[in-house]
Amino acid sequence: MLENSNILITGGTGSFGHTFVPMTLKKYNPSRLVIYSRDEMKQWEMAKLYQDDKRVRFFIGDVRDKERLSRALDDVDFVVHAAATKIVPTAEYNPFECVKTNIHGAMNLIDAAIDKKVKRVVALSTDKASNPVNLYGATKLASDKLFISGNNYAGANNTRFGVVRYGNVVGSRGSIIPFFMKLAESSKEIPITDIRMTRFMITLEQGVELVWKAFDEMAGGEIFVKKIPSMKVTEIAEAIAPGIPHKIIGIRPGEKVHEQMIGFEDADHTYEFTDYYKILPSIGKWGGDAPNNKTGKKVNKDFVYTSDSNKDWMKVDQLRDWIKKNKNKVGKI
Repeated sequence: MLENSNILITGGTGSFGHTFVPMTLKKYNPSRLVIYSRDEMKQWEMAKLYQDDKRVRFFIGDVRDKERLSRALDDVDFVVHAAATKIVPTAEYNPFECVKTNIHGAMNLIDAAIDKKVKRVVALSTDKASNPVNLYGATKLASDKLFISGNNYAGANNTRFGVVRYGNVVGSRGSIIPFFMKLAESSKEIPITDIRMTRFMITLEQGVELVWKAFDEMAGGEIFVKKIPSMKVTEIAEAIAPGIPHKIIGIRPGEKVHEQMIGFEDADHTYEFTDYYKILPSIGKWGGDAPNNKTGKKVNKDFVYTSDSNKDWMKVDQLRDWIKKNKNKVGKI
């Protein structure tokens, strides 16, 4: 579907964009791949990597600016929406800014994509949008709802909107693994918020593949959730800093003990497939028309997908092996 197409990614200089761009260029050879973001220095640095590739374009702009976004979407076929205010404490202390980017930005993209007759839009979501306890999660839940309802706004227009949802990205910039790795170099203790805490573990490459799957299979309004392993935070610390004592510091404001990607409220609309789950929209029939839905199995009515009740668990040695193989890029993107 993406071959020889024109693709735009918002927030494209972030961790996801740095993986999505090279993987998509290699696999699908798009005619044009536009990185749309507001940080000129990040764009300058990223552009150096693609200075000889005429397929890659850079467009300074903010998702808050509907006119600029509309201009960037000229002749674009597919959009990945990765732009967001994502750091939980930042969102809590700057709530108006978080709402402007995560909610108003989503509204701008939906309107502009419909006006420009974009074929498909896939928005990146987070486990924090499922039963949110912080502002970041609440704004992403609102964003998810907006993208699902965007299919209704499109009407006879063929523009379709879908969502992919995943949890902690292994080794990404600002995540727990590079944080622990830095502490392991000089600290005598590793801070642990709660010994019960668990987290889902997904690589950026798996996140990119989930977006590809969404583009391939979406009829509109679905939320795609990748099946991924869990780990206890104490085990993550042990994999990175073996033998260093742990110091319990307590859960931070807005933090959950366990991650949740699918709540029981969504169970009635959730189908299980070999390597992912799909939450169909409850307010429309767009997602129900996807041809592959017949191969999925409806989950039980009390089904939840949380990091503590997960059937798949990553072992300490597996994480150590992954870090060893990817040490040069941990925390860099």
